[in-house]
Amino acid sequence: MDPVGKIVQIARYPVKSMRGEALTASRLSLQGLAEDRRYAFVQTASRSDFPWLTARQVPELLRYKPAVERDGSGEVVVRVTTPAGAEWPVDSEELRQEIERLSGQSLFLLRNNRGSYDTAQVSIISRQTILRISEESGIKENPRRFRPNFVIDLSQGGAYEEVNWTGRILRLGESARVAITKVDERCVIITLDPDTTEASPEVLRCVAQQHRNVAGVYGAVVAAGEIRAGDPIWLET
Repeated sequence: MDPVGKIVQIARYPVKSMRGEALTASRLSLQGLAEDRRYAFVQTASRSDFPWLTARQVPELLRYKPAVERDGSGEVVVRVTTPAGAEWPVDSEELRQEIERLSGQSLFLLRNNRGSYDTAQVSIISRQTILRISEESGIKENPRRFRPNFVIDLSQGGAYEEVNWTGRILRLGESARVAITKVDERCVIITLDPDTTEASPEVLRCVAQQHRNVAGVYGAVVAAGEIRAGDPIWLET
């Protein structure tokens, strides 16, 4: 069985809706990538099933840079660098109060070891799909705009081929397996430049009008394993 492509980029998002961290390798567990979306700021007054504060409400969140580190005892810690250059622990009062001022809402920080995911533990999009959207919308190609865990380069099929994988199993590297469960229906966040937060509505307009509002897919991890940038991927069933 020939590979259908390879992994070209890996990213995790330690704090929901903040900037991602690029990785060259990671373990993919049943809970997703280590430390992916384990923290989220929650709107205290919200009674919805989506209470997290995101860049939809506060685009500036995209400019906050979390970093996963280990302290002297080997414990995982997350520090966040603000757009102004201050660096605080993710659970510091200083950071929470700053995000509260930006949002105008009362917030609390949630640590969820299973991850605060929108739909599933893994998001995947192909380089070919990103390029197609860039060409059709007239906006410079930037994978980070779509906030995926994995960007893949297809060797079989072209743009949007990955949406045809729904209901099948994708193997990444030697042993990790992901059940592709759902297409990724997009929101206003893809209109935001991940560095400047400048809005380009034409990106979402293109995806909505020409691609049924879909770009990439979601997956549930069914077998854990080590994955690396450059690893081949196979479609198993």
